[in-house]
Order: sequence, then C-alpha cells, then structure tokens
Amino acid sequence: MVCSTKRPGHCDRSRLRHAAEWIVAASEFELIRRFFADATPNRADVVLGIGDDCALLQPAPEQTIAVSIDTLVAGRHFLPDVDPAALGHKALAVNLSDLAAMGATPAWLTLAITLPAADLDWLAAFMRGFAALAEQHRVQLVGGDTTGGPLSVTIQAHGLLPVGRGLRRSGASPGDRLFVSGTLGDAALALRHRRAGLEAGDLQARLDRPTPRVALGLLLRDIASAAIDVSDGLHADLGHLCAASGVAARVVLAQLPLSAAVREACKADNWQLPLAGGDDYELLFSVAPERIADLKKACQAINEPIREIGELRRGAGITLIYPDGSEGRETPQGYDHFKS
Repeated sequence: MVCSTKRPGHCDRSRLRHAAEWIVAASEFELIRRFFADATPNRADVVLGIGDDCALLQPAPEQTIAVSIDTLVAGRHFLPDVDPAALGHKALAVNLSDLAAMGATPAWLTLAITLPAADLDWLAAFMRGFAALAEQHRVQLVGGDTTGGPLSVTIQAHGLLPVGRGLRRSGASPGDRLFVSGTLGDAALALRHRRAGLEAGDLQARLDRPTPRVALGLLLRDIASAAIDVSDGLHADLGHLCAASGVAARVVLAQLPLSAAVREACKADNWQLPLAGGDDYELLFSVAPERIADLKKACQAINEPIREIGELRRGAGITLIYPDGSEGRETPQGYDHFKS
C-alpha cells in the first residue's frame, strides 16, 4: 500500500485500518466455511449454492416459488440468554410455518445473522438447532450474510407449489368452518412464567422449539379454502383472514384447543393467552362443510390434531362466544413489533 499523505502517523493508521478490515473479512469467510457451507442437505434443484455472489436455483417446470422472510431481534423476539440451539430451530421454524400456511414444500433458505462477537461455541450450537430442522424438511441453505452488531437473525425461506394451487388468506366464504391445529397460548404462558422467574415445564418447548405444520399445509392445499399461520395471536390473525376474504367470524371459546395450564390461566385473564399471546405457529384455516369429512380423514392419516373452533358468516368482524353463552366483540391486542 502506498501512502501519499504527509500527515504524521496517517499512513500507519490507514495500514492498521485496512489490516483490521482484512482480518474481519477473513474471519467471516472462515465462519461461512466452518458453519454454513455444508450445514444442510444438498438438493438437486440447487445449481450453485454457498460460495459465489449469488445462488443459482432451478425449480422444476410448472412450479411456483413461495417466498417468506422473518427477522428475530434479541430483546424483542427472544430473550438475550436464549439457548442458541433453540434459537436456531425457532428462527427457521417461523419461516417454515409461513410456507406451511401457503401449502408450499420447503426448498431453499438464505440466512443473514448479525453477531456481537464471533463466538464459535454459540454459533456452533445455533447451527445445530438450525441444521437439525433443515434436515427434517430437506431444505438447503444457499446463501446469506454475516456481520457484527446487535444480535439478530434474518431468514428468507423459499418453497415450491404446483402452479395455481397455493393456499391464500382470501379464499374463504360465508358458511365455511374454522379449524386450528395444535394448541394455543402455550408459548405465551411459558414466556410469562419465564419473565416471572418461574419454571415453564413442558410449555418451554412450545416457546423455544415450535413445530412448523408443513405436512398439514401440504394436505390443506387440496382441502382448505383459506389459511394463515398463527404467529401474532389467534384473534389478530383471524382478523387478517376475514379481511382478506371479506367475511365475519364466530369463534366458540370453549372449543379452542388448550393445554390444561392455559385453560386454567384463562379463568383469570379473560382468554388473553390463546387469543392474543402469539408465538403459537399453528395453522388457522377454513373448510367448506362438504369437505370436513375429507379433512378429518386426511388428518387422521398423518396423525395431525385439529379442532373446529367456529364458522365464517357474511359481514365483518369477529364475535367471541364465551362458555356461559354470552357474546363479545372486544378486540384483544395481538403481538405488534412496534408496540409490544
């Protein structure tokens, strides 16, 4: 490097700055080689994966690509002391849940991770959780970025659909029945316990390692009229589906699928946990009455628990039917990134 300035010390400082930048870049490439390049299964439709300026992907003819992206930020979406393996799992799971809601088969991923420091043990644990779920769904990491700064994780997930067969929020009609998978409110209750310094027990796994309902999403592609994943709370996400489809909803609270712990908590806080707790990553979907028998048979075949929770009607808004028969149209506040 040639230094043209005559200012004392400037050339030495410039050399040091460029040397530091080179070291950071070399460290980044070493992290990519060590932790990311071979972390996930190889797919035949990936022409070129990690290692170049872009990935090259070749979907089969007559396929549509579904794309979703989510960012998780320390202190807002997860606690700073979270188990890194659990964070690796969850960061991927929330994206796979979006693909499931569209009825898409997961295919490719990109990962951008910002790290306060190049903590190799932390990163190894994060990638163990990430890679295990990626292996389960045969999805390949094809690129991304690493940088220094406050801890955050951004994943873009790509899935594949036959042309014209993706589930949407806008396909529901009056008379359709509402169903939801799994149980609701467990993650929110686990977080409440954690913040209070209490043990969450079995609920902790529902917060740290949600199960993306990919198999159910594929099944629903041929049966459901509309679908959405429950990430911000049942009430908020049902509101999105109703608005997109131009319908109203009636939800029977006694029919919500709840764990014993959440059901007990509902007696004290007026159903806030299952309606607005968030972080469930279950699928909420509508089905025409004549398809319900097909739905139940298909779900039994893959051992996927679902529960009917209400119906759609003409109009707008959501009516809640309480266990005592009373009705309410209050609006519980679901998760909001700029208010929560």
